[in-house]
Amino acid sequence: MDFDTALNAFVTLLVTIDPIGLAPIFLALTVGMSRRERYAVALRGTTIAFGILVATTFAGKVILDTLGITIHAFRVAGGLLLFYIAFEMVFGKRQDRKERTTETAITKDQIAYIAVFPLAVPLLAGPGAISATILLSTNLVGNWEGQSILLGVILIIMLLVLLSFVAAEFIDKYLGTTGRMILTRLLGVLLAALSVQFVADGVKALFAS
Repeated sequence: MDFDTALNAFVTLLVTIDPIGLAPIFLALTVGMSRRERYAVALRGTTIAFGILVATTFAGKVILDTLGITIHAFRVAGGLLLFYIAFEMVFGKRQDRKERTTETAITKDQIAYIAVFPLAVPLLAGPGAISATILLSTNLVGNWEGQSILLGVILIIMLLVLLSFVAAEFIDKYLGTTGRMILTRLLGVLLAALSVQFVADGVKALFAS
């Protein structure tokens, strides 16, 4: 993997994962949490996503081929999961649950749950990121140097994501309750549109194949 290829991999994953775009979504998902709890969710989520993308680099294509699962089918499934999250955000169900939750201490299990779903999967290591990683690693089977560079690129992207999540916490200081409600619902609409696009692209590719 030469410099141009490494740069292409970096740009591809950066655009696909979109750390800056995920920051306000992270903010909405962690409403009611303290700074420490948000940091815990951010660190755990990015670590899990990094692990998934590393595993994908080495075995993603093999696993999907073995199970007979296409990346298009995975895209449809991820889109449906995102739509469920978007539905809760738009209609305030997630906010209501968060308010009830914050009446008591947030447990480690709840923090772990949010970090895994929907943060790590499918927002970070979703269909787009996994498919991009599989495509980038296709020609690197047996090429340890190339695989190491790709892993370095993934690590840098995850560090950028972590930084964007840490910065997002400070934005919360300038948002009141009304601001949070508006932000959550707007992001819910955006998530809904994104999820529909995931499903549409996946269905279209499935029919085309």
